[in-house]
Amino acid sequence: MSKILVIGACGQLGSELTVALRQRKGNENVIASDVREPSGELADGPFELLNVMDKKAMEAIIDKHSINQIYHLAAILSAKGEKDPKFAWDLNMTSLLNVLELARDKKLEKIYWPSSIAVFGPNTPKQNTPQHTIMDPNTVYGISKLAGERWCEYFFEKYGVDVRSLRYPGLIGYKAKPGGGTTDYAVDIFYKALEDGKYESFLSEHTYLPMMYMDDAIKATIDLMETDKEKVKIRSSYNVAAISFSPKEIASEIKKHMPEFTISYNPDFRQSIADSWPDSISDTEARDQWGWNPQFDLSKMTSTILKGLKELLDHQAS
Repeated sequence: MSKILVIGACGQLGSELTVALRQRKGNENVIASDVREPSGELADGPFELLNVMDKKAMEAIIDKHSINQIYHLAAILSAKGEKDPKFAWDLNMTSLLNVLELARDKKLEKIYWPSSIAVFGPNTPKQNTPQHTIMDPNTVYGISKLAGERWCEYFFEKYGVDVRSLRYPGLIGYKAKPGGGTTDYAVDIFYKALEDGKYESFLSEHTYLPMMYMDDAIKATIDLMETDKEKVKIRSSYNVAAISFSPKEIASEIKKHMPEFTISYNPDFRQSIADSWPDSISDTEARDQWGWNPQFDLSKMTSTILKGLKELLDHQAS
C-alpha cells in the first residue's frame, strides 16, 4: 500500500482531498502536514507540522513514515501573492524544488503538484483556451505556476520523476474558508448569502471565469494520480474544465433558492487579474487521455453547497 504525504493539508483543497484519500487508501496511509494544527476530520488521522521551506524536515517526515507519494498543495495564491510578490515566489518555487529533488533522490513513486489557469495571460485566447497556447501570466502566482510546470516536465524528462499536474480553474467548496485567490468570490458568496442575505462582489457582474466544484477537483486529482503512467502524456500540467459563469449568473442561481438575496458590485485590484484569465477552457487532452468528465454543473453545485453549508453553519452555531 502506498504511503502518501499531503503538504498543505489544512487548505481549501487539502482539507477535502486528504479526507478523500484517507477514505480510499486507509487513514494510516495518508499523512497530513501543514504549518498550522489540523481541526475537524483532519485531526482524526496522522499529522505532522511542516514548513515546506525546510527541506531537511520534509525529508525526515518522508523517512519516518516511509512515504512514496506526495501531494504538494502548499502555495501563496493569486490575490494574496500580489501583496508580497517576493515571498510568494520564494515559497511557491522553493517548496516545489524541495519536493522534486527529494522525489528524485529517494525514487518516490509519484508526485502531484497543482498548477492553475493563472499560467495564462492577456494574450492567451479567452474562449476554450487550448492545452498548448500563449502563456504570459502577469501575476507572481501565475509566473510561479508557469515556472513550476517547466520544472515538473524537466524533472520527468531528465530524472524520470513521475510528476503529475492539473491546471485548476477556480475551485468552489464550502468546508474550508477561501485562501486568497481571485476566484474566491464564488466561495464567499455562499457564506454571505446565508449569513447576511447579500454580497458585494469584487469582480464586475459580467466577468466570466472557469470554475469547478470541489468534488470534481478531487475526482480529477485522484483519477489522474491513479491513471496508468503510459496514459499520462502531458508532464507540464493538464487543462481541466467543468463550468464557466459570471458573478451575475451565480447570484441568479442562488436567488432561485433564496429570492431575497441581493448582490452589488465594487471591483477592486482583483478585477485586472480576472481580466487576464480565460473565460472558458478546452480540456480535450484530459478527456481523451485519461477519461476526465466533470459531474457538477452550476445548478447542481449551487443546490449542493447551499444545503451543505447551511447544515455546517447551523452545526457551528449550536
